[in-house]
Amino acid sequence: MTGIPSPPATGPADAIPDTPPGPSLSHGLKQRHLSMIALGGVIGAGLFVGSGSGIAAAGPSIVLAYAASGILVMLVMRMLGEMSAANPASGSFSVHADRMIGPWAGFTAGWVFWTLLCVAVAAEGIGAAAIMTNWFPSTSSWMWVALFMVVFTGSNLAAVSNFGEFEFWFAALKVTAIAVFLVLGILAIAGVLPGTHAPGMSNLTGNGGFFPMGGNGLVVGLLASVFAYGGLETVTIAAAESEHPRKGVASAVRTAMWRIALFYVGSLLVVVTLIPWNDPSVVKSGPYVAVLNHLDIPGAGQIMNVVVLIALLSAMNANIYGCSRIAFSLVSRGQGPRKLGKVSGGVPRYAVIASAAFGYVAVLLSYWWPDTIFKWLLNMVGAATLVVWGFIAVSQLRGRKRTPKDQLLVKMWLFPYLTWAAIIGILGVLGLMLREEETRIQLYFTGGLTIALALIGYLRQRAVAAKR
Repeated sequence: MTGIPSPPATGPADAIPDTPPGPSLSHGLKQRHLSMIALGGVIGAGLFVGSGSGIAAAGPSIVLAYAASGILVMLVMRMLGEMSAANPASGSFSVHADRMIGPWAGFTAGWVFWTLLCVAVAAEGIGAAAIMTNWFPSTSSWMWVALFMVVFTGSNLAAVSNFGEFEFWFAALKVTAIAVFLVLGILAIAGVLPGTHAPGMSNLTGNGGFFPMGGNGLVVGLLASVFAYGGLETVTIAAAESEHPRKGVASAVRTAMWRIALFYVGSLLVVVTLIPWNDPSVVKSGPYVAVLNHLDIPGAGQIMNVVVLIALLSAMNANIYGCSRIAFSLVSRGQGPRKLGKVSGGVPRYAVIASAAFGYVAVLLSYWWPDTIFKWLLNMVGAATLVVWGFIAVSQLRGRKRTPKDQLLVKMWLFPYLTWAAIIGILGVLGLMLREEETRIQLYFTGGLTIALALIGYLRQRAVAAKR
């Protein structure tokens, strides 16, 4: 495995290294788009709904689990931000792995992530359709999935500014919802919200204490929390199509710390302070709906259903976008079907269609074989986020010395010590996945996919080298 050194900084400051000759991607994303994509990217359905299972598994200590995994995510995003601010590229971490480790690594990281996003599009479409059929019982789930796929495929086929505008307003609504929740929660904890009394520490220390399920519960909660942070990588992909890629991604990454602390750790602390962790409604309705119902907020359930729907639709839109750009970047580097590399109107439309089509096929598989093929797909990408994070960490570790100092707009803290700490943390989470049967299966499936892609990528790299 031979690394590929960074090219000298001879082009414009905002050059995109993975853009092939011919029509290129547009720079239609404004700074406000990028800022809101970064802000809203951390708020997903995993927070609003999925965190309920983590609370049930770990109790109040779920706050520590999200804080610990949040620190790991901040380290990963700082490393990715360093590389993306220095060399903005539509392929983001895939390009960095290609240059800093070798083409096989870029190939592997890129196609693992593409598969992850395509399957995620299917899962999110199914989840959004479930909410709609609950509101409109006479309709069929497939109708809503088809509608959502058409709408977001269309938005991604148009100018990139359309994607930015969709995400801007989706993110604004999500941020507003979580901000209102935090304000109401803090007022309730203080006992100043009408009809409430201050709960004190009763829910944090009662019902079995802060660690009611012991260390094992904390481990399960930690694993649940790690995967709730998925989606933050999209901002570094989008940055390459913004007005000022380097400045944009640098600004977005620098705000990661307070976003994670406020939205995830802060809101979950509010949840476990206000209601007992073992309240059945925490899992059944979702922790945020459970809290709002506890506070007797009128229409709380439906309000949060709207927010969850927005979160799912936002994720669908962002994932179709991310899929298409990763595919475009891979193809532009000769690591995929050439057809997908064609750009029209500043948009890789064939890549958009191919990515959306894979997502829709996955939806059909979920209807036809929900317990076999679709479950197999879900398991196959179960640990894909950790694989991508691993490539990011190794790329940054190898790439710091190869990057000119004047391009380091963002620097990894305490390099290389915290980079190594992140690598150890990622390996630690992978090790913890072996403890639980469900995550163990996911680890095996994802490992199989990663090894297969790495082998293909290495053989392609050898073949290309032999022709030179």
